[in-house]
Amino acid sequence: MATTGAETLKTTVEQFATAGNQAFKDNVEKSLATLNELNAHSKKNLEAVVASVTAATKGAEALGAQAMAYSKKSVEDQVAAAKALAGAKSVQEAVELQTAFVKTSLEAYLAEVGKWGETVAASVKDSVKPLNERVTATVEKLQAAK
Repeated sequence: MATTGAETLKTTVEQFATAGNQAFKDNVEKSLATLNELNAHSKKNLEAVVASVTAATKGAEALGAQAMAYSKKSVEDQVAAAKALAGAKSVQEAVELQTAFVKTSLEAYLAEVGKWGETVAASVKDSVKPLNERVTATVEKLQAAK
């Protein structure tokens, strides 16, 4: 009977050790899978940030190009207006030229500000889109985990 008890104890210890090793192995595998998932999630988040910054940079470049083009055109218009004023034959003609120039300049400025606003709005939309997608993915993942 002592042999049977010893064998039973040995079998129980072996089963316990095997179950413990399997549980440890399962936990390590789960931890590694979770770590890999977190790394993939972090990589996607970083990619979203890069895409957002890239979109913002493109928007800033577009806005800068628009501002430069407007400035160049504005200077050209001012030079043309100055030449026209210099050639005015009377005070009345000078006032009319100046009034027309101011009206045209104001209209051009307001139109340009509208274009800038559209560019900024589009840039913000493009910049936020990748970040919103990541937030949505995270929220969906958290809801699915419940």
